[in-house]
Amino acid sequence: MKKFYFLMLCLLTLSVSAIAQTVKSVSSPDGNIKVDVRIGNGITYDVYCGEEKVLTDCRMSMDIEGNVLGSLPKLQSVKRQKVNDVKRPFLKLKFAEVPNNYNEMTLVMKGNYSVVFRAYNDGLAYRFVTSLKGEVKVNHEDITVFFPQDAQLVLQQSDRYRTSYEERYSFVKSSEWLSFQKMAHYPVLAITSGGTKILMSESDLCDYPAPFFRSNDANGFSSVFPRVPAVEKPRSDKSNDVLLRHPYIAKTQGTRSFPWRYFVIAKDEAALVTNTMTCRLAQDSKLQDVSWIVPGQASWEWWNGAVPYGPDVNFKAGLNVETYKYFMDFASKYGIPYIVMDEGWAKNNMDPYTPNPDCDLMEIIAHGKKVGVDVILWLTWRCVEENPGMFAQFEKWGVKGVKIDFMDRSDQWMVNFYERTVKEAAKHHIFVNYHGAFKPAGLEYMYPNLLSYEGVTGMEQMGNCKPENSIYMPFIRNAVGPMEYTPGAMNSMQPDNYSARRPNSASIGTRAYQMALFVVFESGLQMLADNPTLYYNNEDCIKFISSVPVLWDETKVLDAKLGEHLVLAKRNADKWYLGGMTAERKEPLEVDVTLDFLPEGKTYKLTSFEDGSNADRQAMHYTKNVREVRKGDTIKVRMVRNGGYAASLEAL
Repeated sequence: MKKFYFLMLCLLTLSVSAIAQTVKSVSSPDGNIKVDVRIGNGITYDVYCGEEKVLTDCRMSMDIEGNVLGSLPKLQSVKRQKVNDVKRPFLKLKFAEVPNNYNEMTLVMKGNYSVVFRAYNDGLAYRFVTSLKGEVKVNHEDITVFFPQDAQLVLQQSDRYRTSYEERYSFVKSSEWLSFQKMAHYPVLAITSGGTKILMSESDLCDYPAPFFRSNDANGFSSVFPRVPAVEKPRSDKSNDVLLRHPYIAKTQGTRSFPWRYFVIAKDEAALVTNTMTCRLAQDSKLQDVSWIVPGQASWEWWNGAVPYGPDVNFKAGLNVETYKYFMDFASKYGIPYIVMDEGWAKNNMDPYTPNPDCDLMEIIAHGKKVGVDVILWLTWRCVEENPGMFAQFEKWGVKGVKIDFMDRSDQWMVNFYERTVKEAAKHHIFVNYHGAFKPAGLEYMYPNLLSYEGVTGMEQMGNCKPENSIYMPFIRNAVGPMEYTPGAMNSMQPDNYSARRPNSASIGTRAYQMALFVVFESGLQMLADNPTLYYNNEDCIKFISSVPVLWDETKVLDAKLGEHLVLAKRNADKWYLGGMTAERKEPLEVDVTLDFLPEGKTYKLTSFEDGSNADRQAMHYTKNVREVRKGDTIKVRMVRNGGYAASLEAL
């Protein structure tokens, strides 16, 4: 009997030992965000926002060649630091100065790895750091999230790894998303049962694939990754098919830091719009001289079919010298620094040195120099990859930027292509816009000649691009980085009477809505999608649109409700702009905005473009109003369904 009790005691002791856990915590500087990290059989964590537990029993681990970092971890030491500094990014999408205030906890583990946690007042982030010899193969990284109660998820979902990240948003409860259904990718937005908003994404993504997520059928989701391509075959002149993949997701240096996994946590959705988490976690610029990088607007011919018309058009329009000169002259008149020459400028998509017979590129560039407008050339990624001397030649010609298209992948090879390409472009003073791209993840701060990414259901999708979807973008996609949406339609329609196709393209949403997007949406390169002819016919509109900066010193959300509306103010130098957008709604929205952000003692001229009285049916109906205002005055922002509000505030 004594042997039996002794055996039971031993078993009980072993059982307790197996589940014994060490708990380490780190809180935000203001104490509102806290993460409790448990180190036992694995590494798990809970996250609190105030008194609310917003994430529970979340898991993390990395499988490196069969050695799972995070399985039966042995904690060796804990290092802590407090940081309170300021970042001043070149790409000022929201603020000229970005406060970087956090508490950091580094858990140093046996086995030459650490896990670093940072707690900010508006969220948290973690990453793995390894000190392993030589090159290693990463088989998998487990990023698993669980919610304490049912949460509403807003996702872009795909049934495969090959995606341009242009899916419309899906709305699903965390308990109802099932593992056999479509995957999702970053960014992901969750709204907890307590109303807290959690925006999840990553930063400092280098030499590593971007994750996708599947439901784990347990009120949460877990990561899956595209594996490294082994055999590829050209599908066309625009893309490849991956025929075979290696069994690992990354082959990389054993001593390195891995990407940050971050969570922006906010009770108020306005904080999502103004968050700067990607910037704060990104590496600083690797470029010593950025004086040659000039963010700005561009006139774009693809959406409108390159067919200007009217009494001043006495040439055959198309992808030819006369048409591009016409676009340049239009851009010059309104101070727009660039035109985009999209697909068709070259004789074929794999030869960047030979323009089509109607397109004398040297003559076009020379004309641009005379009128102060530079050229951006469209290219496929395959063309870029197979013509390594291209950027040097473009620099000699005087090309200022490239629009690179059809990547449609986010495996390690393609992530590395992004970095290699923008780095090489920078050597030759050429900026980059990635079209057909995954979401931003910090590369734009390392190489600020990377001005924008697509990865969005933008206006090129015509009738599929609706305000009911776009209203989420400032809170989700644009909240993690620059976004190439291509606004600026002059043919505006409500969804119940939409009918359009190139060259007579049109958008869904009111005219005031279209104008407001230039203020609301963030991009270092902002394209004007429509025909110069229509802009000439709408002088008030183009004068306002072309005056809107792409970089900002300050951003303030004035009123916001996720999925319904957003009104904000942005400042560049001493000039303010207001932008508002709504989605489908039964009655007009009226918001009283107090101008308490203006400086004391100054009078401003407020020039506004507002939805007209019939804009709910005739979306092109708008009114222009001019008045004088001062700090503390209240103005009424009125927006109809799928409507908008755009205004400038200039000191008198």
